[in-house]
Amino acid sequence: MSTPIPVTLLDEKMTAPGSPFEIDEAVINGIPTRIWKNTAPSLRAIFEDTQKFADRDYLVYEDERISYVQHYQQVVALAHALTSDLGINKGDRVALAMRNYPEWPVVFWATVSIGAVIVPLNAWWTTRELEYSIENSGARLVFADQQRAALLAGTCDHIHSLERLIVIRGEDNAVSPNEVRFENLVAKHDNERALPIVDIAPDDIASIYYTSGTTGKPKGAINSHRNICTNQISGIYCRVRTEYRYGREPVMPTDQMGQLISAPLFHVTGSLAMLCGSTIAGSKIVFMYKWDADTAIRLIEKEQLNSFGGVPSMPLQVLESPILSQHDTSSVRAVLFGGAPPAPELAERVRIAFPNASSSNGYGLTETSALTTVCVAEDYMTRPESAGMPAAVCDVKIMIEAGEQLPANEIGEIWIKGPQVIKGYWNNPEATAKTITDGWLHTGDLCYLDDENFLFVVDRAKDMLLRGGENIYCIEVESALYDHPAVIDAAVVGIPHPILGEEVGALVQIRRGINVSEKELQDHVAALIAAFKVPIRIDQHPEPLPRNANGKIMKPAVKEIMGLVKA
Repeated sequence: MSTPIPVTLLDEKMTAPGSPFEIDEAVINGIPTRIWKNTAPSLRAIFEDTQKFADRDYLVYEDERISYVQHYQQVVALAHALTSDLGINKGDRVALAMRNYPEWPVVFWATVSIGAVIVPLNAWWTTRELEYSIENSGARLVFADQQRAALLAGTCDHIHSLERLIVIRGEDNAVSPNEVRFENLVAKHDNERALPIVDIAPDDIASIYYTSGTTGKPKGAINSHRNICTNQISGIYCRVRTEYRYGREPVMPTDQMGQLISAPLFHVTGSLAMLCGSTIAGSKIVFMYKWDADTAIRLIEKEQLNSFGGVPSMPLQVLESPILSQHDTSSVRAVLFGGAPPAPELAERVRIAFPNASSSNGYGLTETSALTTVCVAEDYMTRPESAGMPAAVCDVKIMIEAGEQLPANEIGEIWIKGPQVIKGYWNNPEATAKTITDGWLHTGDLCYLDDENFLFVVDRAKDMLLRGGENIYCIEVESALYDHPAVIDAAVVGIPHPILGEEVGALVQIRRGINVSEKELQDHVAALIAAFKVPIRIDQHPEPLPRNANGKIMKPAVKEIMGLVKA
């Protein structure tokens, strides 16, 4: 392995005037900010550019195969239906609640291409959780698959802003007056050949992604077109920089690439990173009904896919599959990790199983439009615990509560600044002011930077669990437990899990003289929040739960009581 070139030298050379990665400056939310000079001005511009890929395959799902030109025509037809039939204007919110079906990208691109705001909703949520985000965002429409449509039946009757429920892949023709069939909507405009005319500025709102809130209510992170388009360049930049760093001349692929997207599109990783990134490159995108490692292996061979990944448990399951050696996976060039820290030994296992592939890890948030740092190829192999380095338009620093910046190798909260940082939280100026200061995003994550500016994520300062890439805030689960009349006190902690990383566990104090079973408590919680947040184990404690002098529950002591750690 050659001696790597220092990143500071490469950043200066790669961003010089006249280069593809030239840096400019713009004032964003009143803050002078470095930007990529050649960033697409909007997601509409990115979508319009897909016409050059014409008859290439775009989306593959089971026995369905949709070309770029077919997809373009569907998006154009839906865009006209939105504007002319449903009266959707620039800035209106359009919610989207469904699993990874081929219609998901159609709704996404049609919405953002007319200047409306897409509001992706977690397909695992309960009716109450879905309705909260619909109402909070003021969405006028909801696109939903059959399962989510059943959960939202009647929602139009009691959410003032909501006018229509558009059902995708419905199983019958019986609909209420407020329901519309997706296929009927699109068919009316299948003769349209161009998008409706609309002006979209880089800092116009493109999307609102709801994140679990520490107060128990999700917060709507506002992503601008600039936020999202920035990270399409930043991702390429970080990978090209690594090639130069190790003395290689980057080579752009001449053949079409293929990516398996197993991450849910309602997360920024699945949509803003994987979907948008693959679309810009003209890649073939393959969806799965649900994640299954054996199915993924068969799809890699059948479709000659070049990349796959997700939370580290997904590649791990592929590596441990008994059928891996029975299939040709030599087409794989990249294995992607994100959403949770990968085990250090995973890099070597990937190298052995996929000798033509490079591994990459990264760090990002909904509030950074998916991407902040990337660690790829040799950098990943030599620092598998690191989340990598930021792109040249992104600044990171490690802070302590007093507002003091820490030097290298000291742990504190990571703050992030750049054109990928969100505009704020929808209808929540208090949370925005608390989280963003002079353009700096306070992440709440505990990290450190080494001497070369590689980021290492140590812990989460927020009281949050990470189950298979899904954020679960303890206070939300605790609130659901407190809602049960028998519960006096409750504390939620993570239970280690070899595949998911963590499962949800809880310790509760029950009112004296009342008998309540673990299943009764679980059923109670399941009626209030999504199934993946329900504790798999709820222990009962006869005494008040351990608290410190400030009255806060001491989670390490809770884990000791539950036998999760040694006393």
